[in-house]
Amino acid sequence: MSEKHILVGQSGGPTAAINASLAGVIAQAREAGCRVTGMRHGIQGFLAGHTVDLAQALPDEGALALLLRTPASWLGSCRFKLPSLDDMAFYDDAFARLEQAGIDAVLYIGGNDSMDTIAKLGAHGRRAGSPIRFIGVPKTIDNDLVGTDHTPGYGSAAKFVATATGELFRDADVYDLKSVTFVEIMGRDAGWLAGAAALAGEPGAGRPDLVLLPEVPLDEDALLARISDLLASKNTVMVGVSEGVRTADGRLIAAQTVAAGTGTDEFGHLAQLSGTSRYLAGVTKARLGVKTRAVELSTLQRCASHVASKTDLDEARELGRLGVRAALDGQSVKMCALERVSDAPYETRPALLDVLEVANKVKPVPRAWISADGMDVTANFERYARPLIAGEEPMTYVDGIPARLAPLA
Repeated sequence: MSEKHILVGQSGGPTAAINASLAGVIAQAREAGCRVTGMRHGIQGFLAGHTVDLAQALPDEGALALLLRTPASWLGSCRFKLPSLDDMAFYDDAFARLEQAGIDAVLYIGGNDSMDTIAKLGAHGRRAGSPIRFIGVPKTIDNDLVGTDHTPGYGSAAKFVATATGELFRDADVYDLKSVTFVEIMGRDAGWLAGAAALAGEPGAGRPDLVLLPEVPLDEDALLARISDLLASKNTVMVGVSEGVRTADGRLIAAQTVAAGTGTDEFGHLAQLSGTSRYLAGVTKARLGVKTRAVELSTLQRCASHVASKTDLDEARELGRLGVRAALDGQSVKMCALERVSDAPYETRPALLDVLEVANKVKPVPRAWISADGMDVTANFERYARPLIAGEEPMTYVDGIPARLAPLA
């Protein structure tokens, strides 16, 4: 039997665990005697002829161990929306390139938009009768992919959010004066990551007093009334707020502060979505007359590998391995997923989903996991999220800084 050739790429926003999935793909492929080639900057880079031989770039177990602990997308990423399947010329050219390279399977590590890529390539492959297999390996700090219990990348980002929120609370609470701190957390369409701020500790010891999610429209008057009530009995109020919070008519709060001229990416998403915390801090200061502060955790949420969750890294690596096994077993147009078996003890099992049932859909935080007033998450949310931030991967330090894999040239 001839050597199988696997092509792997990374796409969309990075996470602290996306390279763990890549490490899993490479390790499983090597064990199966497969050749592995990496796309440089996702499918867009591959179509432009940019690839890397991963046997040469990552020659041994030491390199894979460093890759596991390296933040961001080591192969490089892209945000490239494949055209409609009606564009036969595009897909004929893409498949000609895959066939010329001798590719047997394509694994794409990414989020919702990346699953759209796998869905389209797989759909064309089926109509063209191509033997090439297409498998999606999930990642997103937003945790909004449907079908899977959770998504690799979320646990590490959630661990960072909870850690940073708890530290910010202690800093905000040192002065004997009334203040309100808004901590802005990523999450364009779903509040999974903002909800993780509730994992920071007990109320008054790190946990935000309020958590605002995109799933519930924001009523500014109700929010200010709650903050005013809290300030009557305490000095320091902290609010965790998702960048995707909207008004009752669907307008993004952030849109009121997004710089003029900010465009959208190829998938129609705002290229820069921030400003929710600044807007709310300004309104609160003007109407309540107290000191306010806006803190944007920004891209640290997706690249802070120094506080990565071991559970997250382990699961990310195993889903990479699952993707290779699925492709070699003849599966195609599938996404690797996790099914939860139990919360305590925490246990999951791997699964494969039809990627056509996943792409271009968003999984919101269940309304039952959000408080009745829409300004916090419930104990059920915490029970769900707590195991995902568990554990720490041992770190190697060089000159006081965590060791990382050198970037590709």
